Amino acid sequence: MKLQFETLDYQQQAVRSVLNLFVGQPNQQTNDLQLTNHFQFCPNAELATGLPLAENLANQQKTQQIKQKTTLSDHGLNFTVEMETGTGKTYVYLRTIFELNREYGWQKFVIVVPSVAIREGVLHTLETTRQHFATLFDNVSVNQKFEYKSNQLSRLKQFAENHNIEILVINIDSFAKDSNIINTLNESGVAPIHYIQQTRPIVMIDEPQNMETEIRRKAIESLKPLFTLRYSATHKNAYHPIFSFNPVQAYEQGYVKQIEVDGVLAENEVNGAYVALKELKTTAKSWSAKMEILFNDKKAMKKKVVTIKPNQDLFELSNQNEMYRSGYILSGMDFDAQMIEFNSGMQVFAGANNSALKDDLQKMQIRRTIEEHLQKEKKFRPLGVKVLSLFFIDKVDNYRNGGKFYQWFEEIYQELVNESPEGVHDGYFSKDKKGVVKDTSGTTQADNDTYQLIMKNKEGLLSLDNPLRFIFSHSALREGWDNPNVFQICTLNDTASELKKRQEIGRGLRLPVDQKGERLRDKSKNILTVIANESYEEFASKLQREIEEDCGVTFEKSQIKNKAERKVVRYRKDFSQHPEFQTLWERIKYKTTYRVAFAQADLIENAIAKIAKMQRVEAVKIQHTKVKLRFDETGVQTDLRGEGSDITKVEWAIPDVLNMLQKKMGLTRETLCNILQKSDRLQEIFANPQRFIDLVAEKINFALQEIMAEGVQYRRIAGKTYEMTLFEDFEFYPNQFTFKVNEQEKTIHEEYISLDSNTETSFARDCENSEQVEFYFKLPKKFKIPTPLGNYNPDWAVVFKGQNKIYFVAETKNTGKGIQAGVDESLLDQSEQMKIAYARKNFNYLQQDFNDLKYEVVESVREISGRYSR
Repeated sequence: MKLQFETLDYQQQAVRSVLNLFVGQPNQQTNDLQLTNHFQFCPNAELATGLPLAENLANQQKTQQIKQKTTLSDHGLNFTVEMETGTGKTYVYLRTIFELNREYGWQKFVIVVPSVAIREGVLHTLETTRQHFATLFDNVSVNQKFEYKSNQLSRLKQFAENHNIEILVINIDSFAKDSNIINTLNESGVAPIHYIQQTRPIVMIDEPQNMETEIRRKAIESLKPLFTLRYSATHKNAYHPIFSFNPVQAYEQGYVKQIEVDGVLAENEVNGAYVALKELKTTAKSWSAKMEILFNDKKAMKKKVVTIKPNQDLFELSNQNEMYRSGYILSGMDFDAQMIEFNSGMQVFAGANNSALKDDLQKMQIRRTIEEHLQKEKKFRPLGVKVLSLFFIDKVDNYRNGGKFYQWFEEIYQELVNESPEGVHDGYFSKDKKGVVKDTSGTTQADNDTYQLIMKNKEGLLSLDNPLRFIFSHSALREGWDNPNVFQICTLNDTASELKKRQEIGRGLRLPVDQKGERLRDKSKNILTVIANESYEEFASKLQREIEEDCGVTFEKSQIKNKAERKVVRYRKDFSQHPEFQTLWERIKYKTTYRVAFAQADLIENAIAKIAKMQRVEAVKIQHTKVKLRFDETGVQTDLRGEGSDITKVEWAIPDVLNMLQKKMGLTRETLCNILQKSDRLQEIFANPQRFIDLVAEKINFALQEIMAEGVQYRRIAGKTYEMTLFEDFEFYPNQFTFKVNEQEKTIHEEYISLDSNTETSFARDCENSEQVEFYFKLPKKFKIPTPLGNYNPDWAVVFKGQNKIYFVAETKNTGKGIQAGVDESLLDQSEQMKIAYARKNFNYLQQDFNDLKYEVVESVREISGRYSR
């Protein structure tokens, strides 16, 4: 198969952005050799005297709507081109070489790359575009396109002497150190790099963010470039930017695949002694680790990130989670290996965790990858498009020699396809000198051989005659893969990948090609699916953050507030003299306290009834949720495309249930044992121990709160009332719910009321418009009623005129039943239900002195009218 190359507008613009810098430069192509130190060479022509380079740069940046932040002298002749991964960056700078030669006569070019993988990719593109560029540029003579090798130094001399286009591809590590062979004087007293320097080459840097150290910057300067062009999707420093084609533009215009994320996660996985090392920190005198553990919260076991130091115990840091009682004292660490060790000898590596469900999660990832692959094959095979899936792993043994990934893949494939998987999957791994596959860094000689194999087979993999469709490769070799027909990417690392999300998706962004080598441009079909072992929300959030940081793209963020937009809630100066306020305030201003009495037998009976009716405790599920990513002015958004789950079969260690419940509830073991035995639900603990404990604790707590609400008794605190200082002006940020006061005589508010929901806004509007409401105001946040669950702040105080004048404290809620049906309190959160129950008891107590005082939970004023207008 031969890939077909097109002429795309944005690529032409990128090429033209470089040419525009040198408008006014004459074409000075020459075949004359110059002589220096008995050495003949054919250099690039120097920039013309008087060339308006600064003016050209400013004009180009204006055309591209790029804000000029520096002068030309700030960063020398370094110019930045930003192009999203998969949009043809390599093609663009290779075509720029030919255009610079045609337009201005320059002949000597050096492409500097940061890694073996990128070097092999550039060399491969040079070969595959050879005929394409020959056709475009009238068979212009390209004398040599070669890779620098330290054992072939004579080619550098040829690079300097030849008259035609010369393209040298060199890895930065080959000339960054003084000890490199290229920098070492030969028997003639000349360092080989001298041959390059004398030509005044135009240097093109591929992925310059990897060459920002002082040593590497000086190495590039040592080439003595005429000027330097920098190409990347993720620049660290954008020196003199002249062109940008960022990810948002690429996705919107359909020049890369659209993206789906299929997040695979465990649902309600809070069992066992879970530990995950997030970060290891060291200083000159100490060290610490950030770990995610299961924290014993009052309501439920939750994952929480804590900082642990040497000799600290996870049992204490987890608020005495019983699963960490023994063997979880931090005893040592290895910073190079990114590993910590506990006193039990257990080791945890960065990014890894000891979840009992890790195998189940990885099996689900493999299953989802195969399922997605098979679905896409049905769409693309009739179009002549070969579908490929990539699995990246960080331990070769997990695949080779019948490793677990190999076995799982074959089992799942046979289950789904009912055919032998022979030939449909294989691995690309580096080998040692004995031919044994091994884990790797991506930078060794063995990796070099693997990259060459990948590139050699690139076009062959696109053929429908080749049965290989599922490819396993080491994560460190990821940069070597840029096959356009990769439609699924699945990372099965045992440790966390340090790769950015943009790099993770980058291997599959290129548009697919058919059997003729022509690209398909159907956005509805060109979709890359990333099967991730994290939530899609987390993936999308990280991707958005990277786009903002790397590309300078600014999304609108509603949560970022402008200080200038703040408003003030002011109270009318004379509101305290209003007779309706005075009468209403007289009824509700008293501070109260409470005491609680209940019978133990009533609690047990109520708790048993609630546990008996609670939802069934199911086994932990592996949940997958697929969403399509899209970009708008607010950032990376997600649209649900599908979801599903699979029940796990794990035998969990059963903790001391009574001890854990006793810590949460403060009840005796005898009472708890009595409740559990009589509830007849104890057998469900084996399905999901921690979920069972959390649900049982929730039901017992609810039963306890109900019993307490029945037995609570309020009384006034002698001589204590709420002070008028509660009504202090305060600043707030207005939102769509802010209410603008029009009828000031009906309230204490001067202009605005700060509100948080449509229900509150509608209630305020009804109060202002209703003839039956004589006076109303929003109760200050410091007006709080004490309850066993904490303080409670009611919403409104209202004077209502029905058959008689009634003074209300109103709580506004909306449970979706509609105004006619009113509020269904059983649909409210348990804590809200109980606080409302305590509030009723408080106001019922105050009614003993004021029988025209009422407390109601309503959605609208109409409900009050319906109850008290008769």
